[in-house]
Amino acid sequence: MQFVDTHAHLDEDAFSEDIGEVIARAIESGVISMVAVATTASSSRATIEIAARVPNVFASVGIHPNYAAQAKPGDWELIEELAASPKVVAIGETGLDRYWDHTPFEIQLDYFRRQIELARTRSLPFIVHCREAEPDVVAVLREAAGTEALKGVLHSFCGSEATLDVALEVGLHISFAGMLTFKKNEPLRQLSKKIPLDRLLVETDSPYLAPLPHRGKRNEPSFVRHTADSLAEAHGKSLEEMAAITTANAKRLFGLPE
Repeated sequence: MQFVDTHAHLDEDAFSEDIGEVIARAIESGVISMVAVATTASSSRATIEIAARVPNVFASVGIHPNYAAQAKPGDWELIEELAASPKVVAIGETGLDRYWDHTPFEIQLDYFRRQIELARTRSLPFIVHCREAEPDVVAVLREAAGTEALKGVLHSFCGSEATLDVALEVGLHISFAGMLTFKKNEPLRQLSKKIPLDRLLVETDSPYLAPLPHRGKRNEPSFVRHTADSLAEAHGKSLEEMAAITTANAKRLFGLPE
């Protein structure tokens, strides 16, 4: 079986001591590709550096909504420049967050719109973070889509059916992380059944929110199979079938090599 972890923060301090071992475990468990997702300009440099060293790792570049207020002069121009780097396969993560009060909302909106446009300019998908901001995210997605389908992913999905409907309507893929495996999240597993098979992705969002049976531990890309297994069960598929489906979808969306 082959898996793609479409969202892992491999540049986080949690991996600073053993990133090589973490990646090796992922490859041994069948993870053929990992997308190292950035949150700041410096994080974007770091994800590109990891991708340059490791054939199985690809990078995103972008500014997370919670860090947009900390962006320094020149950071946005650097993101635009880095977006042209050879192993960059996505823009983000971007989006909106009303849970944390780190960035004024108007600044979040500005960076969200900028990154959607940069993704469109570079013909890359964009990665959407949404926390307690579903109506706002939906409004921006509708505005950006117009009459044209968007190319991107709503990551670590745990939202409402109404938000899911709009995301699918505008063309986005939907990615599930470890929260899908939690016992209390049966409604989320039921909602996942509504998603067409060709729009499904899996991720870890490492090092956060490890799936069962590793809940409470540091998350890492090798754990992505547990989320794929939970998604397979919800859809009445075998793990082998869901691995093949989500891996094909990831390769197509992110332009990953065969």
